[in-house]
Amino acid sequence: MNMALIEGNWKQFKGNIRLQWGRLCGNPLDVIIGKREMLAGKIQEICDLAKDGTGKQI
Repeated sequence: MNMALIEGNWKQFKGNIRLQWGRLCGNPLDVIIGKREMLAGKIQEICDLAKDGTGKQI
């Protein structure tokens, strides 16, 4: 497996957890950060970008 793919999946997982935690606690900032992390993970997975390239895309 490609390392960028694994990192992308991990970011999506982390983002989903943070999103759900934000919804559970009623913290809109955690919801926004979770969505951003999920987006970064998806971009990294699709485009095979490294960590640095994903931040530039967002």
